[in-house]
Amino acid sequence: MIKIGIAGKGGTGKTTLSALIILVLLRHNKKPILAVDADPNSNLNEVLGIPAPESLVDIVDRVSKEKDRLPPGMEKSKYLEFQIREAIQEEEEFDLLLMGKTEGPGCYCYANHLLRDFMEKLEKNYSFVVMDNEAGMEHLSRRTSRNLDFLFITSLCDKISIKSAERIYSMVEKLELEIKEIYLVLNEFGGRKISENYNPFLPPFFVLPYDEKIAKLTEEGKGIFSLSSDSKAYKIVEEHILPLIE
Repeated sequence: MIKIGIAGKGGTGKTTLSALIILVLLRHNKKPILAVDADPNSNLNEVLGIPAPESLVDIVDRVSKEKDRLPPGMEKSKYLEFQIREAIQEEEEFDLLLMGKTEGPGCYCYANHLLRDFMEKLEKNYSFVVMDNEAGMEHLSRRTSRNLDFLFITSLCDKISIKSAERIYSMVEKLELEIKEIYLVLNEFGGRKISENYNPFLPPFFVLPYDEKIAKLTEEGKGIFSLSSDSKAYKIVEEHILPLIE
């Protein structure tokens, strides 16, 4: 099994990269795949063009309200696990698990804890796990992104975004997470280009070119699976991801 995580500041192309990696894997028959949207501001399902399943956080909230109506003799943890398995969005070639976000005073840490424990059981059924993490560094401090084969940190081509990516990289080093390889991916969204005198904390693994086709598909609600294989963004992800997983 290969586990891939994508991290970065909001708006740096995390979800787009996650979806492109999933698309590359599927088109090269690298499956089964579990896609995990661990960002509270969930939209991976939209980029993939599929319905959003009930989120893990919503399940926790619902079961907490139904604690007096659990099936006789069933522990709450077992009932939760059953409900989460039922909520996984099963597509023809991959499955999607949605983290969701808390409303009001609920603690997101508990949902993270559930996700970690449940993932350890669930991921054994898949050849690939692709996790779109929440923006920033919270998922690292909560150790949601642990035991990864590859972590891709996304950044726009500007100093503020790159500095944020560097902080994420520093936290990974500080926490001594079990991540085998870390890569920086720069995103030319909006036509921004990296400066020639840029002195990176990590050499960019690749630069993701802005692709209007992806934006158009998402706006039309078609999802990224309609993207042609000659897409500039698709081709560069394919070129760099396949050698890592072969």
